[in-house]
Amino acid sequence: MSSLSCSPPVKEEEVCWTEEEALVKEEEEEEDVTVKQDVEDEAVTVKEEEEAFRVKEEQQAAVFGVKEEEGELTVTVEEEEGELEKTGNLINTRERPDSHSDSGKSPSGEPDPETPKPARQHHCSHCGKSFTWLGYLKQHERTHTGEKPFQCSQCGKSFTVLVNLKRHEKLHSGEKPFQCSQCGKSFTRLGHLKEHERTHTGEKPYHCSQCEKRFSRSGDLKSHERTHTGEKPYQCSQCEKSFTQVGNLKIHNRIHSGEKPYHCSQCGKSFTWLGSLNSHEWTHRGEMPYHCSQCEKRFSQLEHLKSHERTHSGEKPFHCSHCGKTFSQSEDLKSHERIERLCSDLCF
Repeated sequence: MSSLSCSPPVKEEEVCWTEEEALVKEEEEEEDVTVKQDVEDEAVTVKEEEEAFRVKEEQQAAVFGVKEEEGELTVTVEEEEGELEKTGNLINTRERPDSHSDSGKSPSGEPDPETPKPARQHHCSHCGKSFTWLGYLKQHERTHTGEKPFQCSQCGKSFTVLVNLKRHEKLHSGEKPFQCSQCGKSFTRLGHLKEHERTHTGEKPYHCSQCEKRFSRSGDLKSHERTHTGEKPYQCSQCEKSFTQVGNLKIHNRIHSGEKPYHCSQCGKSFTWLGSLNSHEWTHRGEMPYHCSQCEKRFSQLEHLKSHERTHSGEKPFHCSHCGKTFSQSEDLKSHERIERLCSDLCF
């Protein structure tokens, strides 16, 4: 009887111990799962961040517009660093694209379980600039290293950012997915279409703070502002002549390289500038659109008319730097300077 009465408490004690062991084991398993879940969440967050960056970068290829595709004497070009700065600033100043708000709450006001953790700040070791996404930091660092990992398979031209390569490739493919609803003209980039549409609406949202002149494109405003500041950031590497616009520098470089990309379809003669080709073609058609208002003499080129008009006005804008003598024609000044140099050589 005595042994029978003692056995139940022992059994109960064993059961309690077993339950306690199971509870401890369950807590350890929950802790392992929590740690594993935290690691997986962090990995997923990083992966989502990288994927979101890649998708956003590809989307931007369709948005960025810099200049019209038509060949103009004066063109405006945004530098890649400028585009990168604009992109980085957008990311730094806006909320994350996959978050609902800064508070981490859904529109209903309740905590949003899908809201990611606040993004880390990534700092450039060269200049200290900060970026929200690691991908943008790596992109920015290429402006310091000069690395251009994205290369066009057709012409070999390289770019520091993917969006610039994708934009460039459309020049080869001829793809123009953005069409004007008013005139049907097509463009490779959405930015170009928006700029073009202002020619229909007359909108000029960019105005100069010094003279209030207005422009339809931001690039035109920047070029204009340099006429006030005197800034000429584009310098020729051969003669150090400076220009306010990169397009004018490229045209100037043809003087040194001898490049003449414009060819007459009738006689094959080549020209450095498009305007020179247009003037030349008038000689084939017999056109002389420029006429003197005083004697009605006609000319095929504007510079010839201006040169002729000096015979009426007596203007002599060309000055000799040695003796100060003035001439109405640049050719006369050049001839005079050659004689000056010859006399100087003979004297010494």
